[in-house]
Amino acid sequence: MPQQSPATGTPSAPSGSGESASVIRLQPSRKEVPVAEGDSILTALERQGYALPNNCRAGACGECKAKVLCGEYDQGMIFTMALSAEEIDEGYGLMCMAVPTSDVIEIEYGTIDAQPKLFPPRTDVPFVVVDKIPRTGRIVELRLRPMGEPLRYWPGQYLQLGQSSVGAPPRCYSIANAPRPDGEISLLVTRVEDGQTSRWIHDTLEPGDRVYASGPYGTFVGDAATDTPVVCLAAGSGLAPILALTDAALRRGFPHPVTLVFSSPTKESDLVSGLMRWWEATHANFRAITTYTRQEPEDGEFTGRIPTILSELFGDLSQTSVFIAGSPAFVEDCMAEAKRLGAEESLIHSEGYVSQFIPQSPPKDRLLG
Repeated sequence: MPQQSPATGTPSAPSGSGESASVIRLQPSRKEVPVAEGDSILTALERQGYALPNNCRAGACGECKAKVLCGEYDQGMIFTMALSAEEIDEGYGLMCMAVPTSDVIEIEYGTIDAQPKLFPPRTDVPFVVVDKIPRTGRIVELRLRPMGEPLRYWPGQYLQLGQSSVGAPPRCYSIANAPRPDGEISLLVTRVEDGQTSRWIHDTLEPGDRVYASGPYGTFVGDAATDTPVVCLAAGSGLAPILALTDAALRRGFPHPVTLVFSSPTKESDLVSGLMRWWEATHANFRAITTYTRQEPEDGEFTGRIPTILSELFGDLSQTSVFIAGSPAFVEDCMAEAKRLGAEESLIHSEGYVSQFIPQSPPKDRLLG
């Protein structure tokens, strides 16, 4: 395959045998990521915990395009619909197929602290309700599939959904799955008796209905370069962004232990026990723990609120990344206990979903484009 000069997009001469390891230098942070022989830039980033948007991993969708600032690489076989001639001239390449052939290759990635750039929100994106699944007596899973271009987002973000014309003002709901090639989005919606929008979703929406959503919003995407064990704490529909983050991490082969602790009133209120068991069966580094707050435990089970039992589960949370999502009170209590157990403030990420009625757009320096 011809190699490309990222500055011009034209073929260049080979630059060595490729036997020695290359290094990816991320700009503007200048963090460096080693590349094993034969690995693509996307694979090398994922091995080190850095997230990069991607879907097809075959040079066809264009999701993983990034600007290469210097260095040489073999772009491999790609589709013109995924990367135009103009983009090649501007220095862009598809990271899922690009294999470095020079000792150092520099790409644009994230911000000065290596946090990933986020996608600008879009308004009134049309979706069709493809499924509506009661998960508990108060929580329904809503599955939406886009009618056109998928909504691009990072796991952990949320969108706005509603229909003001029928008295259901837009409200914010976290996305419960990592991005999929077909763009389908899953939401976990808790019924709130005085909540007009949640009642509209529970009582009125049906599969086949057309809805309009806006987003993505929020910055609860974690640290793209997490290099520690991860503990996720969730209660109620706060489980949604935790599911998306976990789904994405396991899919990209996150190498460190991941433990998800979920608080549920009873077994009948356990949202996704089947999915948790599947993750445990297919990923040796994943463990799921459910604690019940209104049910007597059986052998091996836990009871009580997560902040109460956290020390029983983890004696020491230093050098551990902690992700927390749920009501503001739940988040506050979990944060306090995690810190007491040694968790560093810089490694604690939280999302209090009740305060999300007003969408929070990220700072301009974190937006793509």
